[in-house]
Amino acid sequence: MVDLFNLVLSSFILISPAYVANSIPVILKGKKPIDRGKTFIDGRRVFGDGKTIEGFLSGLFCGTLLGAAFGYPLHSFLLSLGALIGDLIGAFIKRRLGMPRGHPAPILDQLDFVVGALAFISIIYPVTLEQFLFLVLVTPPIHLIANFIAYLLKLKSHPW
Repeated sequence: MVDLFNLVLSSFILISPAYVANSIPVILKGKKPIDRGKTFIDGRRVFGDGKTIEGFLSGLFCGTLLGAAFGYPLHSFLLSLGALIGDLIGAFIKRRLGMPRGHPAPILDQLDFVVGALAFISIIYPVTLEQFLFLVLVTPPIHLIANFIAYLLKLKSHPW
């Protein structure tokens, strides 16, 4: 039982900067799209209006700040940056598939930022297979619940 407790605790402490980095842009919004309104070679927006410079920078700052409070500023910077880059990659994929902003993409929406965060942190920290699997399993329901709460608080226009 202690091993399970340590796995859960270490996994949540590890990923918490990424969770914060991914959620702060929803709260703080932004007006300047990262892609500056540009389209890709397929004629579709690169990322869309939902991915803003202000959201990216505020997510990076807040996620890094949280991890710095735990005493791990470099770790939290990499986790936050990886989460935000992963989210951008998810948005890029959705645009290539012709999905409009806010359209649900199950699994991609819930895991793009986690995979990005874990990929970036693995440069300096060995994420265990158990931590990876645990986070991949628990993040989708946590993400869905958080999005539903954000919808009820009128921070999001869709509950997913």
